[in-house]
Amino acid sequence: MYIFHDLATFPCFTMTIIFIFQMLYVLPFCSSSAATFVFGDSLVDAGNNNFLFTFSKADSPPYGIDFKPSHGKPTGRFTNGRTISDIVGEALGGNSFPPPYLAPNVESNATHIGINYASGASGILDATGTLFIGRVPLSEQISNFEQSRRYIVKAMGEINAKRFLKKALFSVTIGSNDVINYFQPSIPFLSEKVSPTTFQDFLVSNMTMNLQRLHKLGARKFVVVGVGPLGCIPFIRAIRLISKGKCSIEVNTLIRNYNKKLKVELDRLNKDMGPKAIFIYANSYDVFREIILNHKQHGFENADGPCCGGNFPPFVCYKGKNANTSSVMCDDRGKYVFWDAYHPTEAANIIVAKKFLNGDASVISPINIRHLLHYVSY
Repeated sequence: MYIFHDLATFPCFTMTIIFIFQMLYVLPFCSSSAATFVFGDSLVDAGNNNFLFTFSKADSPPYGIDFKPSHGKPTGRFTNGRTISDIVGEALGGNSFPPPYLAPNVESNATHIGINYASGASGILDATGTLFIGRVPLSEQISNFEQSRRYIVKAMGEINAKRFLKKALFSVTIGSNDVINYFQPSIPFLSEKVSPTTFQDFLVSNMTMNLQRLHKLGARKFVVVGVGPLGCIPFIRAIRLISKGKCSIEVNTLIRNYNKKLKVELDRLNKDMGPKAIFIYANSYDVFREIILNHKQHGFENADGPCCGGNFPPFVCYKGKNANTSSVMCDDRGKYVFWDAYHPTEAANIIVAKKFLNGDASVISPINIRHLLHYVSY
């Protein structure tokens, strides 16, 4: 074996070594876990709304009470611990979570961990969530990713940026607030309520346009999460006076029909784009519905009420300076399906995440997320 004692005498070798180190720095797609770019609403918001003037916030205790990286302090996640996207990212080998886009100094994360663009109260439609004032609609989230893409290109060049984005995962979890707003007449969401069919078609067409826009920006691996059974969440059950153990049939029927149309559209995109991209449909409706119906089999004791905030308006979950000023919180958070009136507990999120990671075609199709990680687009 020939040993180089003085690399300076071998300029070509030296330049090669420097080039390799530069490539390792700017090309993290060689690592075992892919970068993840998260889009959506409060189900996956990692703290973007902390930086907005909005009534949709989760920046005070007891939110985040079981989130170990923050030692139980709130991060802006709308649950007691990790979101589904957090749990999936960890299972795929991520050492840290994609930070919120609106937090300071997060640009560099775009080239290795990824970034979270999700915003509580946001929707597929720009008008969704106006009652909460500040929120980042899906179209604006994609505009924010466009800014991140410029950073990625600047860091590694256009060709390497395209390679990097082909391996990255793009998850989109949104639509719940659009549906909730549709059923809330107090919100000036639509001047005249359109039919459920027209509304579903409008959501699907807008979702498709946003997905196609992401594709033009370089995204190739998509996980699109359908809307869950909102007719069963404590908020809907309370405002529509649904009895214990029951769900709103009207709300859930609209959601099921929307999800069916969304899946058909994703199948069409898969057919049209062939191996150049893949769009996975994650069936959150059936997964959550099964958890609610068979909650005792999953170790839950309560599938109706929220752990924090109570069953009646204003559904506020917070911790004051003393017990007299704090909202009610359950003793065992692991026994509740719902954390507050809108969002699942970490315990429920873990079950859903595992289904998305390893489930069959009834849960996630055409392939599950573990298989998606190794999918090669052309």
